[in-house]
Amino acid sequence: MFAVTENLLLRPGWAEDAEAVAAAIADKGIVRNLASAPWPYGIDDAREHLARMAAASLPVMLVTTRADARIVGILGFDRMADGSIDMGYWIARSHWGKGYATEAGRAGLEIMRTLGHRRIEAGHFIDNPASGRVLRKLGFVPTGDTVMRTSCGRDEEVEVVMYALDLTAQDRDQVAAA
Repeated sequence: MFAVTENLLLRPGWAEDAEAVAAAIADKGIVRNLASAPWPYGIDDAREHLARMAAASLPVMLVTTRADARIVGILGFDRMADGSIDMGYWIARSHWGKGYATEAGRAGLEIMRTLGHRRIEAGHFIDNPASGRVLRKLGFVPTGDTVMRTSCGRDEEVEVVMYALDLTAQDRDQVAAA
């Protein structure tokens, strides 16, 4: 799956991307806010993640800059044990503050809408409010629920604030302009 935005290209990951992925995520400040990424994160972890991306049943894409094709993050969707669909993402620290998470999120949500999905959930660790701001910009609303999820990078359970987005109730232009 591919998506092109003003500044980004979202694309599949390939085995050849392992070194660039490992370099982009090699920051404990990023990994501690992800559920499944271990710390330290190495080249073998990147290879395993890229293999899982290729086998995923829902879109999981590298986020790259259009200007120089640099890998700046990952955006993906995953089916949870209860059947819900969860959106997750990370952006390399050197690219924070550029709006890339929001821009990539809009493109990913449009893909999910096009594929016929109706509801997407997402969450952020309670001590990562910046991610909550991104979710709200994308039109997600807090559900009022918090859940405990494991952060492999922290090696502990952390409270997660939950959000949901009804893709059928949103006007496409509203999400794109958010």
